[in-house]
Amino acid sequence: MWPLLGVALVVLGFARRWNPVLVVVSAGVLSGLLAGFSIAQILALLGTSFESNRALLLYVLTLPAIGLLERAGLREHAQRWIERLHGLTLSRLLIGYLGLRQILSMLGLTNVAGQAQTVRPLLAPMAEAAAMRESPGADASTAAQIREEARALAAATDNIGLFFGEDVFIALGAVLLIQGFYVSQGIDLQPLHIALWALPTAIAAFVIHALRVHLVTRAMARRARAVHASDDHAAP
Repeated sequence: MWPLLGVALVVLGFARRWNPVLVVVSAGVLSGLLAGFSIAQILALLGTSFESNRALLLYVLTLPAIGLLERAGLREHAQRWIERLHGLTLSRLLIGYLGLRQILSMLGLTNVAGQAQTVRPLLAPMAEAAAMRESPGADASTAAQIREEARALAAATDNIGLFFGEDVFIALGAVLLIQGFYVSQGIDLQPLHIALWALPTAIAAFVIHALRVHLVTRAMARRARAVHASDDHAAP
């Protein structure tokens, strides 16, 4: 029971907003000491864990790369590109991205797109530009709200495409986790069967979210037109 005090330290550190790395390492050392490990054993365990998961540090390079691209004007270029594509509406943009995200996830390419590398620098600015083009005459307050909703809808589209698409790929950890659960319950279920049964769910998720995107974008455009009409009536 005493080694669980490390979990309490993590909760306390995050609640007090202390340095996350210092909190996690301190919690690990505390749990190790309370479990009877020596300092040498704890350091060896930390070193082994770092070496076995060092490939995860490659994702750290994503953030400075995206920051440099945004500083060079990537978001502005994406918005101007969308403004030139008059036939590309917000719903068509997000539904197309949803389908692409699901297909890539079904093939196991879950890291090709994502929140940091695709949604923030590309999809969100494109969604904002498309939403504002479909909401002419909106005042500053309504325009800000529409931009926030467009960004949120873009992020949700990526999440849904990834979540419901990745289970179709049989070699993914989620499928193996499901298989392991059924094996623990005495049910022999092959990963291929799990993936096949996940396919109808993925199709249903695509249809439902595509319909939701269409309805939300129509509501955003109606709200902007209503504000514009009320401003015209209020004008002398």
